[in-house]
Amino acid sequence: MEIRNVQETLHVHDSDITKSRFSNAKLVESSFDDVNLQRSRFSNANLCEATFTDVNLTNASIRDANLTGMKINDVLVADLIRAYQSRAK
Repeated sequence: MEIRNVQETLHVHDSDITKSRFSNAKLVESSFDDVNLQRSRFSNANLCEATFTDVNLTNASIRDANLTGMKINDVLVADLIRAYQSRAK
């Protein structure tokens, strides 16, 4: 399935969208619930306030993304990255 130039908020539930690619995507306030995103790729995606619940992100790749406010298990991704980077110093 290919979706292009959609201007609506995306809500995906109970879906297997393995190996999907999200390029130049504005996914602000979108939600993914019980979704298999294994080996998916997010490139230049705005995920601000997006929600991922019970989602398989095994081997997923997120690159050049605006992660403002994004949380994993209620922890801000920005805090996780900052903690990881300070550990390496």
